[in-house]
Amino acid sequence: MNFWFLLLLGLLTYLMVQRSVAQITKTPVWLLWLVLMTPALLWTTWTMIYGEKQPPPRALMIWPLIVCPLLYWLLFQWGRRSLKGTQTEPQKIPESQPDIHNTAESAPVRPIEPTEETQLRNCFPWSVYYIQDIEYRPQAVVCRGQLRTTPSNAYQRIKANIEEQFGERFLIIFQEGFNGKPFFVLVPNTQVAKANTRTQEKITRPGLALILLAVTLLTTTLVGVKFAGVNFTIFPSNPAELLKGLPYALALITVLGIHEFGHYLTARYYKIRSTLPYFIPMPLFLGTFGAFIQMRSPIPNRKALFDVSIAGPIAGFIITLPLLLWGLAHSQIVPLPEKTGFLNTNALNPKYSILMALLSKLALGSELTSKSAIDMHPVAVAGFLGLIVTALNLMPVGQLDGGHIVHAMFGQRTAVIIGQISRLLLLLLSLMQPEYFPWAIILLFLPLIDEPALNDVTELDHRRDIGGLLAMALLIIIVLPLPQVFASLLHI
Repeated sequence: MNFWFLLLLGLLTYLMVQRSVAQITKTPVWLLWLVLMTPALLWTTWTMIYGEKQPPPRALMIWPLIVCPLLYWLLFQWGRRSLKGTQTEPQKIPESQPDIHNTAESAPVRPIEPTEETQLRNCFPWSVYYIQDIEYRPQAVVCRGQLRTTPSNAYQRIKANIEEQFGERFLIIFQEGFNGKPFFVLVPNTQVAKANTRTQEKITRPGLALILLAVTLLTTTLVGVKFAGVNFTIFPSNPAELLKGLPYALALITVLGIHEFGHYLTARYYKIRSTLPYFIPMPLFLGTFGAFIQMRSPIPNRKALFDVSIAGPIAGFIITLPLLLWGLAHSQIVPLPEKTGFLNTNALNPKYSILMALLSKLALGSELTSKSAIDMHPVAVAGFLGLIVTALNLMPVGQLDGGHIVHAMFGQRTAVIIGQISRLLLLLLSLMQPEYFPWAIILLFLPLIDEPALNDVTELDHRRDIGGLLAMALLIIIVLPLPQVFASLLHI
């Protein structure tokens, strides 16, 4: 089990590095990956040699967590300095939008003639945005000045003016500046030629989505058979036993699918080009590594960023609740063992989570006591995993759903601070619940900078701000253990 967990962690880490930093540093991806994986490799090697009963020495636990992040940062910066022009502020904007960055590489900004610069300046009315300086960079034109009206009005007016003068030659990005003054960036728009009906059909690729769904249904069914108590090596000897794995498989795929369709349908509402949800099958552990969609066009504003990001966790959570309650009601009460784990579905201590404890008490009533654990029904296992998926996605870090949400609520600079604090808090929480430790390590290396919206300055309304705070409250009651004072009140 340690080997397969290490393999999955290694795959996830490699994909994370490849996607997040491969385009902005010359340091080899494999070297950055090796540095990130060093702590896990050391601890796994120790466990393989000395066994799980002898924990690694404190120095082996702490020093890799100090040395490896520092070495990773040094290697990243070393490779980044060798890239010309990547330190400039305007170029960081297209980097955070992968599609924009990649197309800009092969289509540099066409020089603006003196007559065109006059046209560009005329696009900025002094009563809307008083233009002070225009900078020409290899991949962008940066327009700095003073905002004289609301951000929303300024963006709409200037965007309309630029499109009237230059057509669809540029994408217009409005972003917060470090000095508190928002600035405009004009990035080459190579998406226009691709945004046709044929490309849209190719992006969705329903055939691929259905094949991945079918394979994931098989792998989750095989895992579900084991959750149902049937032991086998590769495939059940009796094919009819596969039916016992369907409750887990269908429940888990429903939770993950509804989560991703929440993102997909909201993206379609805002006319953001995106793929269908793709499942990731995995023959071991949980049967799947989750599902995902890819957005292939920029997000128009922070309102759209918020709505697309929060739609997935909320939709997934809404379908998770009835499944989890039904599964808990059909689960068995067992004696609480001396050693329990957060993912021990045969004897789960519900007090590891505030929300899980409340739902368990609601479903099982007086049968659940302080000396009880839960032998979970396969549907309850799927619902419980749905809670974990919701919590992990709501972590307010970088490009996770929670990172998008706090970015939309507070702006990119504040979101970076919140993300850093959240990573450290989860690392502290992992000292009480070791099951969170691998995820805490992964979060330490996730980029804190989120993808900007085109209009990344206009703030949200109060209704969405309240919704974002409720989402963070949901995260807290899922990941925090039940305080003893509340456990006494619930008699568990």
